[in-house]
Parts: sequence; structure tokens; C-alpha cells
Amino acid sequence: MIHVYLDDYRPCPKGFVLARNAAECKLLIDSEPIDILSLDYDLGWNEPTGYEVVRYLVESARYPKKVYLHTSSTAGRMQMYHMLSSHAPLDMKIMNGPMPDSLLDEIAAGG
Repeated sequence: MIHVYLDDYRPCPKGFVLARNAAECKLLIDSEPIDILSLDYDLGWNEPTGYEVVRYLVESARYPKKVYLHTSSTAGRMQMYHMLSSHAPLDMKIMNGPMPDSLLDEIAAGG
């Protein structure tokens, strides 16, 4: 299982695979199971957003174990959270915010 970090600007945390756009993220979703998926909403001018990735999760029914919404876009976060909470399986955890530092430190240390 891998951890995936979708963001066009922020640096990728240690222990994560970086996707800089929605297309790269979809390829990773298709390639292997994902433990943690951390999503940004705004992915650059005229580019598909993180919501496109959320729609893809729902349409393909390929859900990670946990999703964090680290975007600074309040409207984008609400849109992604609503779609996920309405369609995702009950055992998938949806966090309406960024990963805590303690989790990032644990993953960076190989845990």
C-alpha cells in the first residue's frame, strides 16, 4: 500500500508518492491500493481540481483507507467532503483537514 499526496505546489511529505495533477493521481489510484490519500483542491490555472479525483474515486469505487483534505480552499474542501461522505464506504475515514504532524512524523520515520 502507498500513501499519495496530491498538490501542485506544496512539497511532498516524506513517505508519500507525489501527484502534481488529477491525471497523475488517477493513475496512482489505478496502480495499487492506497492507505492515505491527501488532497488539494486547486491544482493550477485551468486544471482539473481535487474534486475531479474525488469523483473518480466514487465512479471507480477504488477507495483509499483514509482521505485528508489539506486544501486551503474552504469551498473546495466542503465540496470534496460532501461527495465522499455521501458515497464512500463506512469503513473509509474522511478527515476534513490536513494530516497532523504526529502522523507525518510517523510515516516519515517508516511507521
